[in-house]
Amino acid sequence: MRSRDFDLDFRDRARRMSTWGMGLLGLAALLWTWCAVLLLTPYEVDRKPDDKYPAECEARLLTDDGTANRGIRQNSWCQAERDWPEALLVLGLSIPVSVAGVGLYTTGAVSRRMSAHSQAMRALDGIADSASA
Repeated sequence: MRSRDFDLDFRDRARRMSTWGMGLLGLAALLWTWCAVLLLTPYEVDRKPDDKYPAECEARLLTDDGTANRGIRQNSWCQAERDWPEALLVLGLSIPVSVAGVGLYTTGAVSRRMSAHSQAMRALDGIADSASA
């Protein structure tokens, strides 16, 4: 295999690695968005099946009261519909996904830049060698 073919193959692998990294970062962004929706949006809870007047619940994170867990003490319908462990699980899953995405994207981008730099250095060496001859 000639060095040009090897370099093109190397750049293609680096581009694919960066693409995988961007895909994982997109997945992490979706997980962060899901966590934000769970914590920041108000929701409704049916008290019984096909309830025409469901209970309206405040967002878990932004409440007018002192704490979002107030409903647990008052035996509210909202108390267990959107619980903290679900939101924290989504947030916890996003961490390794985002770390892997950043790692893959950075490795691919740096590999492409280093390959381009090596090619430019070979070209400059070729020009210097032909000028000195």
